[in-house]
Amino acid sequence: MLIDTHCHLDAPELRPDRKAVIHAAGAAGVAAIVIPAVARFNFNAVRRLAHVIPGGAYALGIHPLYVGQSEDSDLQYLRAEVLRRMEDPRLVAIGEIGLDFFVPGLAEGRARERQEYFYQAQLDMAQEMGLPVLLHVRRSQDVLLKYLRRRPAIGGIAHAFNGSAQQAEMFIQQGFALGVGGAMTYARALQIRRLAAAVPLANLVLETDAPDIPPAWLMPPERRNTPAQVARIAVELAQLRQLTPDAVIAATGATARRVLPRLARLLP
Repeated sequence: MLIDTHCHLDAPELRPDRKAVIHAAGAAGVAAIVIPAVARFNFNAVRRLAHVIPGGAYALGIHPLYVGQSEDSDLQYLRAEVLRRMEDPRLVAIGEIGLDFFVPGLAEGRARERQEYFYQAQLDMAQEMGLPVLLHVRRSQDVLLKYLRRRPAIGGIAHAFNGSAQQAEMFIQQGFALGVGGAMTYARALQIRRLAAAVPLANLVLETDAPDIPPAWLMPPERRNTPAQVARIAVELAQLRQLTPDAVIAATGATARRVLPRLARLLP
C-alpha cells in the first residue's frame, strides 16, 4: 500500500488547487496521507482535511520551529484537543514534534530550552495516551534519543531522517521507522542514500513532506512538492535497493501501519 506518511496538505502553497493535488495523489496510487499539525492554529485544518480525503489521517502537535511563537497554554490546549479526538479513528499520532538545531539561534540558550521543554511535554502526552509520535529531526538526533530512552515504547516515525547509521539503529531500537523522501533522490545526498540502501527495508517508510523537500526531478520554476510524488520516490528507493517498486510499496506500507497502529485500523 502506497502511503505518504508526512504531508502538510493544509499548507498555503497547496491551497489554490488542493482538490487537484488530492486527485493527482489518488491517480498516482496513494492510498493514505498522514497530515501533521505544526501549531495550535492549524489543529482544526489538518483534522478537517483528513476527514475529506480518501485514506486521510492526521496528527496533532507543536513543531519545534513554532515553539517560539507558542505559549505554555498551547500545550494544555493540545492535551485537551487530543483527549477530545481520541475516539476519532483518523487521529494517528502526536506530531509534528521534535528538535531543530539547524536553524541559526535555535541550538542554544532560551530557544533551545523552550524546544526541549515542549518536546518533553509532548512525549509525555504521547506516552500517557498511547500514541506514537512524528519526529522532526534536524541536527538533534542524540538529544532526541536521550529523552526517548527515558520514555520507552512510544515509537513512531523519525521524519526526513538524516543521521548516522549508528543513530539510525538507535531510533529503530526505540521502535521508530525512518522516513525517506525527496532528499534521498539527489545524487549528492550520499549519506541519506547510503542509509536508504542499507537500513532494513522493514524499518523505512515513504514520505513527501509536501509542499517542502521537493525531489530532484521537480525543476525550477515549479519546485512545489505534492503527495503524488511519493509514487516516484518509491521507484527511486526500489532502484537504490535493487528491488521492484511493488516490493518497496508493500514493505513500507506495512511498516507505516505497524508504527502507526491507528492508521492500520483505519485502512482496509
